[in-house]
Amino acid sequence: MSPSTVVTRFAPSPTGFLHLGHAMSALFAWRIARAAGGRFLLRLEDIDRSRCRPEYAEAILEDLAWLGLDWDGAVRVQSEHFDEYRIVLDRLAARGLLYPCFCTRAEIAREVSAIGNAPHGIDGPLYPGTCRALDQGTRARRIASGEPYALRLDMARALAAVPSPLFAEEEGEPPFAIDPAPLFGDVVLARKDTPASYHLCVTHDDAVQGVTLVTRAVDLKPAIHLHRLLQALMGWPVPRWRHHALLRGPDGKRLAKRDRALTLRALRAAGRSPAEVRAMAGFPDEA
Repeated sequence: MSPSTVVTRFAPSPTGFLHLGHAMSALFAWRIARAAGGRFLLRLEDIDRSRCRPEYAEAILEDLAWLGLDWDGAVRVQSEHFDEYRIVLDRLAARGLLYPCFCTRAEIAREVSAIGNAPHGIDGPLYPGTCRALDQGTRARRIASGEPYALRLDMARALAAVPSPLFAEEEGEPPFAIDPAPLFGDVVLARKDTPASYHLCVTHDDAVQGVTLVTRAVDLKPAIHLHRLLQALMGWPVPRWRHHALLRGPDGKRLAKRDRALTLRALRAAGRSPAEVRAMAGFPDEA
């Protein structure tokens, strides 16, 4: 593959049927790749084993093919690669960049409430760092006792381990410095019920698959800050990013999987053609 080859990807989670918003994201990435003579990849992000279903994974492939999309190479299924994500976690842990967090969500909520004016990130109040100061002996004893824990990135140590400032590039815009600390704090990279987080898996997979242009909806733009940090920590290639607007329903709210009437399955059953659905997703066929 030429270094200049454009490689995009569409990476849905098989937790429900695809809707028009998914169609918009898939068509956005697919058309960029095809217009550039590049490659379009398909990945199933099924790390949440409690919510993902084989029937949804099968439906994704069927719905995309019906929509007129094709993809290059085999479909990458994240649940088949937990051993790879474990290696990444081990490498970060060996550098002292991870620590076990034994706090439950309820305990974190109580501590945040006690703080009062706690700092907030993109997903709500930032973790207050309760377990960051635990000594190694205490950590080892609690792990040995079978107490459940998550693995958090020590954000301060991680930022100290990479060149500063780090930059990312939104396509068509000047590079900008990343600042993940106020957005994510000591973010969770693995849990007992999810062996690796979305952020770790997606960044690893983009590197492994040679993705050169990450395309996704604008609401995920803040994730660039954390993903760029992980790329620097692991020595992974740095892609460019391009974001598209959110597709919204008649009520003005962004589409979600609960919007059953706008799933590709429902539209297909209602007699809509692939061309009509592509147009509804914002990609009418060229005359």
